[in-house]
Amino acid sequence: MSENTMLRVNERGHLVVGGCDVVELAHKHGTPLYLFDEQRIRDRCREYIGEFSSRYPAVEIAYAGKAALTVGLCRIMCQEGMGLDVASAGELYTALQASFPPERIKMHGNYKSNLEYRMALEAGVGRIVVDSLIELRQLDCWARKLGRTADILIRVRPGIDTHTHELIQTGQVDSKFGLGIYGGEARRGVEMALTMDRLRLRGLHCHIGSQLLETEAFERTIDHMVEFMADVHDGLGCECEDLDLGGGLGIRYTEKDEPPTIAELAETICPHLLRTLDAAGLAHPRLILEPGRSIVGEAGVTVYTIGVVKDIPDLRTYISVDGGLSDNPRPALYDAVYEAVIANRADDEAHTWVRVAGKHCETDTLIEDTAIAKPEPGDLLAVFATGAYNYAMASNYNRFTRPAVVLCCDGRDELLVERETLADLVARDRVPAHLAVEEPARDLCAGQG
Repeated sequence: MSENTMLRVNERGHLVVGGCDVVELAHKHGTPLYLFDEQRIRDRCREYIGEFSSRYPAVEIAYAGKAALTVGLCRIMCQEGMGLDVASAGELYTALQASFPPERIKMHGNYKSNLEYRMALEAGVGRIVVDSLIELRQLDCWARKLGRTADILIRVRPGIDTHTHELIQTGQVDSKFGLGIYGGEARRGVEMALTMDRLRLRGLHCHIGSQLLETEAFERTIDHMVEFMADVHDGLGCECEDLDLGGGLGIRYTEKDEPPTIAELAETICPHLLRTLDAAGLAHPRLILEPGRSIVGEAGVTVYTIGVVKDIPDLRTYISVDGGLSDNPRPALYDAVYEAVIANRADDEAHTWVRVAGKHCETDTLIEDTAIAKPEPGDLLAVFATGAYNYAMASNYNRFTRPAVVLCCDGRDELLVERETLADLVARDRVPAHLAVEEPARDLCAGQG
């Protein structure tokens, strides 16, 4: 088991999260169940702010809400002095419902709807990150219509390929995100923005990918971004107040993963950025980082009940749990890999290799192969490092209800999100008039046999 999972076991041999007995939590809240360790989230926020602020003169750390967002999580980020990135009307609405200060919110998205333009402008978010030339025109039009002025960042593609899954690379030349530096699109975007009196260009934004397990790509990104900053400064007179380098720091999903620490990331980015800016003769902009996964990922644990243990002689042992694709689509999307323990016997020797399968009508593999204590039906399986993108991507596939989300701290457990009910599944279903049936449904099997 990876050291970074912070495996804690009490005197009963039960897994502990945030001081709470996971077996007791499963009995109280049911399974599948998402758990968040509140103190771990807060510690990561403080570590980011401390490590970067000690190395660079002006820094904002903005939590990337797409990793996991609830009203309660927004309140934690607010209390910890974080900014917040949102990428949809729903994420912005959640933040505003949490009374998150709008001036600390950045609105993202490669396609912002009219509703999202209106909400962002009326709320007065701190920055709107513009992703395309057409969006510059649309945003300027909406700002005029509403009598507002928007502070913007232009998202650019620095042309960086990273060593991560191809579906979570975002800064390469061929990407739906941002304006390309090479080819002149980004420069045209800066030129256009400078002519629009309803838009105030505050700086540049980029994001190169997610689950990055090296820091070298950030140095290359800085080189490209500062070169572009110098170009628009010298050629267009544009002084960048903000430089947003995005997020992407990876986490430890398994013992094989060796992500950089936050301190190592800060020690890579800050001195290199300062040297590169000074060499280019540029003022030091505010540095913005957008961590998401590395804030909440390892703070999350998902708990399942094992229902079936199936041995295929001379091949493998399958265990089936009461969740799967609907509460964690990441293995199917990105070949994501996890580690797990039997939560009710967390200190037993992990000597049985199993494949963890969900209960959906799919080849629904949660974990391809992992070693756990000998499993029995009724055992609780705890899967680590599920805080990022699991709840956020959960669905009602096969008409499953989405799990509850519980915040754990100092032995207290409190709901962040209630478990959906079967009634919730049909609450918004509607029956067209021509399908309404007054009499009892016909027995399709009558007369057969």
